Amino acid sequence: MNRREFLTGSAWMGLAAFAGGCASARFFGTEGAPMQGFRCAPMKKIRVGIVGLGARGAGPVWRLPAIPGVEVTAICDIVSEKIAEKQKTITDRGFPKAKEYLGPEAYKALCEDPNVDVVYSTTPWNLHTPVALYAMEHGKHVLTEVPAAMTIDECWAQVETAERTKRHCMQLENCCYGETELLALNLCRKGVLGDLMYGEAAYVHDLSGQALSKEGDVEWWRLDWNAQHKGNQYPTHGLGPVCQYLGINRGDQFDHLVSMENRQARMTLRAEAKKAGRFLGKEIAMADMNTTLIRTKLGRMILLAHDVSSPRPYTRYNTIQGTKGILTDYPYRVAFETEIGDGKAHKYFKEEEAEKVRKDYMHPLWAAAGELGKKIGGHGGMDFVMDLRWVYCLMNGLPLDMDVYDLAAWSSMCELTERSVRAGSRTLDCVDFTRGAWQTAHPLGIETVDMSKFNFKDMKTDKNALNV
Repeated sequence: MNRREFLTGSAWMGLAAFAGGCASARFFGTEGAPMQGFRCAPMKKIRVGIVGLGARGAGPVWRLPAIPGVEVTAICDIVSEKIAEKQKTITDRGFPKAKEYLGPEAYKALCEDPNVDVVYSTTPWNLHTPVALYAMEHGKHVLTEVPAAMTIDECWAQVETAERTKRHCMQLENCCYGETELLALNLCRKGVLGDLMYGEAAYVHDLSGQALSKEGDVEWWRLDWNAQHKGNQYPTHGLGPVCQYLGINRGDQFDHLVSMENRQARMTLRAEAKKAGRFLGKEIAMADMNTTLIRTKLGRMILLAHDVSSPRPYTRYNTIQGTKGILTDYPYRVAFETEIGDGKAHKYFKEEEAEKVRKDYMHPLWAAAGELGKKIGGHGGMDFVMDLRWVYCLMNGLPLDMDVYDLAAWSSMCELTERSVRAGSRTLDCVDFTRGAWQTAHPLGIETVDMSKFNFKDMKTDKNALNV
């Protein structure tokens, strides 16, 4: 299959409907990437509607109203008890009651609500694109949980809708705002690691216990999706930060990839051990470990891994290697040369020196908001730092750190890796959603927030915040 045949394969996963209105713009119309560097008029007040109030949706209901200038004006779910619970969270803290929307398609009414400026989507994966498209079509900026799209057609649909409606469409990749990820970005931008050559990105998290869950339990839909699909269906937590280090879509671009995986065993073992669960006696498509190698236009390489089955500690790898040194995570280690060939990177720095690097090169954004983020909670504070940053950008008319082209490139790995695996680990071309504009775009800089513009007070810790 050649590149054009691959990109126009609209029958993939039955999503031809998304491709129908997009093909001409994709191949013959819009040139470049008009949403790169896109700015909207500064917003003095940001009214947010949250769609999906499950595990992910609980966090923004807590965090967002606490940011000065932000109000959660609408909440939506298919379960009335979740709406009542989150409404209580809002009102108990003294914030105005949000308008409630209940039902499978109630998100449409929320997107039409004139008192909503930004739609914050924390739904199951299959709803990310429908919610995003409907929101943009009704004039709303969109922030979408990960992965924001599950197919190439969904990626293109979000790109082209954002371009046509001139609305921000950002993937909520919170890991780009972790303390160590921001430290690594700072080291990269200051040239400490030299010419960047190689990165490692992963999501390794043992979720096999959920193989025992029944329908209606937390995230059962996620494991059902994995049971039907191969490849890497959750690529962005590790990949997003590495893409920012390397300037993917901004000076470099994915070129081609090959994906390979072992066989599936662990989910079946967990179900059989307890003689219970959704996967007992069922065939599971997804392997225990998927590994993908991506080569970029500038000759760099990224190793991308996914494993939600194996009994091993959580890791995102988070490794960036340059011609002068390396930073790697889980645990955090760093080593770099002062002068080429001085041998200082032959071993990782000792703990005291590594901690000095962490302090000396702390990213300004984390220095400004990290401690407050830790207090409020949410994956060690990164969730709050992410939300504070996009709010700051909208209030000041700045481009968002992650645009719709980043959303598409990172999320496209879901389909590309599965296609490669199902084709016997065949090499596939990647998709350039910027249509060549990556060659002139500038990498993400060392951005921060001016905390003096916010008047934080009476901040409370969210004891239920996700901290994995």
